[in-house]
Amino acid sequence: MRVHVVSDVHGSAEALAKAGDGADALLCLGDLVLFLDYADHRRGIFADLFGAANASRYVELRTALRFDEAKVLSDRLWASLDRPSGEVVEEAVRRQYAELFAAFPDPTYATYGNVDIPRLWPEFARDGVTVLDGQTVELGGLTFGFVGGGLPTRMRTPYEVAEEEYAAKVAAVGAVDVLCCHIPPAVPELTYDTVARRFERGSRSVLEAIRATEPRLALFGHVHQPLARRMRIGRTECVNVGHFRATGRPYVLEW
Repeated sequence: MRVHVVSDVHGSAEALAKAGDGADALLCLGDLVLFLDYADHRRGIFADLFGAANASRYVELRTALRFDEAKVLSDRLWASLDRPSGEVVEEAVRRQYAELFAAFPDPTYATYGNVDIPRLWPEFARDGVTVLDGQTVELGGLTFGFVGGGLPTRMRTPYEVAEEEYAAKVAAVGAVDVLCCHIPPAVPELTYDTVARRFERGSRSVLEAIRATEPRLALFGHVHQPLARRMRIGRTECVNVGHFRATGRPYVLEW
């Protein structure tokens, strides 16, 4: 059995269409939407609406952890639109989702990232694309559990859920062979982004589940440039599957 795994796709539909080549299935660990490209400020919904210069300034403020100033800038820009901001963003996200879901190979098993909008996914999840969150699926004799979304942060991304809700999803998955999440377990080496120079939010519930149930693998994304891409926690190999938008390459799992 050969499975390819991607995370943090962020609008890369062309690469996504090839991500399942040679695999029996594709797993996607979320963050399909490209709202703001920290590497290329000309790309993403924010830049499309407000231009690269404003996107650069916004990235500069957020990277410097000046979130209050970034919010002031963002609020001013959104207020300049002649339509409600939510309506404008949804239209842009729908355009991205239409292209990205069409690129998914058959079969694909996907969960949400913290920048995704789950309520829109049923419009695009066609036959052959299974969406899982707090649920499991069996592939090649192994049980895979999926936990989507992120935890609350100052970034206030669309799919951040309360710690209790997130913990309930982890508990619902239970003991599995492979635990698939968008965010990593709460371990400093796995949550620190060496380029953004900050700790991203990891999950204590995922860490506790790994220690208690000892899955063979814990797969995740979210941290684009982690201090450590993999480490062992007890019997579990924890692997950041990579920033797919940057690499265009899936993580390969064979057994």
